[in-house]
Amino acid sequence: MSSLVQSVDWLAIAPPTIAAVVGLVVLVADLFVSEARKPLLGLLPVAGLAAATLMLLPLLDADRSTFCLAGDAGACSYTADRFTLVIQFLVLGGALLAALLSVTVLKDEGKRLPEGEYWFLFLSSAAGAALLPASRDLATLVVALEVASLPAFALVGLRHGDRKSSEAALKFFLSSVTATAVSLLGISFVYAATGTLHLTLVAERVQHVDGQLHTLTQTGVVLTLVGFAFKTAAVPFHFWVPDTYVGAPLPVAAYLSVIGKAVGFSGIVLVTVVALPSYADVWGPALAALAALTMTVGNVGALRQQATRAHSAVRLLAWSSVGQAGYLLVPIAAAAYSDDAERSIGSTVAYALMYGAVNLGAFAVAALVGRAHRLNRVADYRGLYASSPLTALLLGFFLLCLAGLPPGVIGLFAKVTVFSAAVDAGLGWLAVVMAVNVVIALVYYLRWTALLFRAPEGEPVRHRLPAPLTAALALTGVLGVALSGAPQLVLRFTGTGLF
Repeated sequence: MSSLVQSVDWLAIAPPTIAAVVGLVVLVADLFVSEARKPLLGLLPVAGLAAATLMLLPLLDADRSTFCLAGDAGACSYTADRFTLVIQFLVLGGALLAALLSVTVLKDEGKRLPEGEYWFLFLSSAAGAALLPASRDLATLVVALEVASLPAFALVGLRHGDRKSSEAALKFFLSSVTATAVSLLGISFVYAATGTLHLTLVAERVQHVDGQLHTLTQTGVVLTLVGFAFKTAAVPFHFWVPDTYVGAPLPVAAYLSVIGKAVGFSGIVLVTVVALPSYADVWGPALAALAALTMTVGNVGALRQQATRAHSAVRLLAWSSVGQAGYLLVPIAAAAYSDDAERSIGSTVAYALMYGAVNLGAFAVAALVGRAHRLNRVADYRGLYASSPLTALLLGFFLLCLAGLPPGVIGLFAKVTVFSAAVDAGLGWLAVVMAVNVVIALVYYLRWTALLFRAPEGEPVRHRLPAPLTAALALTGVLGVALSGAPQLVLRFTGTGLF
């Protein structure tokens, strides 16, 4: 009889494990730290996330798997391959930048945000998000999705005495729970048809499903994608986004805009390309329609934002993130029609890396401006160049990257890569929809950028840059400029050998 006891590859699981352990350490330390020293707790999460990100380097040499079925080394629950490492870098690196924003915001908010609970929830969510791309069975995938999501609900509503925050958390929670329930129903259908939860075994057995179970399997495929489409903020599962981003603390909104999308689209990739490639005729058209609908609704929503409306800057970034989710879905849909699915997925990963860096940079500037202008309207950014030239130039650069215009070369390359994936897969209509949406997005991105350099109304407001916020701006700025100077680094790294 084979032994059920397995040796755990601790190096492979180190990145999410470090994030989880540091979260527990911060929660316990919070019990013994005086109120005056509570701000020092922020050093632990920043250091822990930096260490978790660095632990990805030893894993670059070769793929590693652990928690495998006895007698079947190909059926594992955790795999650290190129795809896993790239998404974990995006998740942990993005969480590190959001943590730097959090240090400043927690200090400004005072007792409205309890620091120990905040950091525990934040790191718990980051650990779940880092676990998800490595998950190679449907049970682990759902558990990772929930570990990433449940603390995020609490983070959104954590601000004491804020009705808007509580309402946003409730809307986020109820809609997410519904989407997860639908996904679990879909997974149960797939399990009933194949008798396994491991993605590689599902891919093998689903091709030989009995004819009577074929409709059940197709239904399971569609329902399974719902939970991940919700996390990606794909239309029509996007309605929670604007109110949640406005009601949440700004670093949490930044975290959801990048890490939440990484969780969603990596889950979609694993379910479709890895587990169910033989059902591409089902998920391909569904994702193509979702992509077209999502980018259109997101960009039109952003275009309609009024500059003088309260929190319009955050709302514009929220609707923009919905539009960007549509672009992220295009190559995944193209993978269903392409002979080289891995190349299509590489386009999505490359776009996600670009989007993560520049979108977090835009939120960092929003956090800075929000310290002086609590309503954080787009109109509040008028004349930012007069008071903070470098900050205005950085925000202008980030917005141009998101628009895909020079000097934001990395944004241009990423959009061209996504566009090419659609054309190569024969999805000409989707490429046309994307081109139209890129033009729509230019209007609101350029309108905001132009506002930065107009003459200010009244005396310019001086913005004091705290050290953590300076570090976040510097990291995102350097990363965006470096990638614009050498975009081929990202495109080569994500082009081949993902799985």
